[in-house]
Amino acid sequence: MNIESQHRFQAISLGFLAGYVNTLGFVALFGLMTALVTGNFILIGASLVSESSSGVLIKFLAFPAFIVGIAAIRIITVWLDSRHQQNLQIQLTVLLQLVLLIAFMVTGLYASPIGKEQTTAAIICGMFGAAAMGAHSAYTRLLLPHLAPTSMMTGNVTQIVLDAMELILGKADTATKVRISKALWTISAFAIGAIVAGFCYVAVSFWALLVPIAILIWLLRQEHYCNTDAQQV
Repeated sequence: MNIESQHRFQAISLGFLAGYVNTLGFVALFGLMTALVTGNFILIGASLVSESSSGVLIKFLAFPAFIVGIAAIRIITVWLDSRHQQNLQIQLTVLLQLVLLIAFMVTGLYASPIGKEQTTAAIICGMFGAAAMGAHSAYTRLLLPHLAPTSMMTGNVTQIVLDAMELILGKADTATKVRISKALWTISAFAIGAIVAGFCYVAVSFWALLVPIAILIWLLRQEHYCNTDAQQV
């Protein structure tokens, strides 16, 4: 796989994963957006002035959980930098996301069936989901800067429209066309993941998280092979 194909595969895989996990959390856990801090703040505000305040606590607690996920990724990268083992950064950060997603699935299955009331198990489940997506956001921003953001589609859509206008006005350069291509792959994958997740959760509950778990296992495997090939050169 050449470098361009590898980057496209990463964009599609991680964009799909972000859309999928975020939608599954929203459907399963009182409208929780595991990957979108802004969305949770809006939903908290809306809930506080409505007749039903269901889901407020889990959305509040998701914020510190999201921060913990980000901080854990940064700690891993700094630790590996100090040991001059930067080649292991992607592997260990993907592994952390994998562990958190597995915990999200296991606690979700334990908490099921999830009714209208927030149980302790459901809240813990949501925190694992938020931590997993905090780790996802930090990992892609720190270690995959060549990709468009995989979990923040508002920024991607804004950028792609600006770049498209440059193209229409005849002011686009090669970098503009590259940005459009990168963003299109990510946005499309995120949208597909978001649509698929809802159907999968309805069909098999939290077992649906086996899909993003499989994606991370595949990415981990690919990174292992890349490191092995690099060591042999």
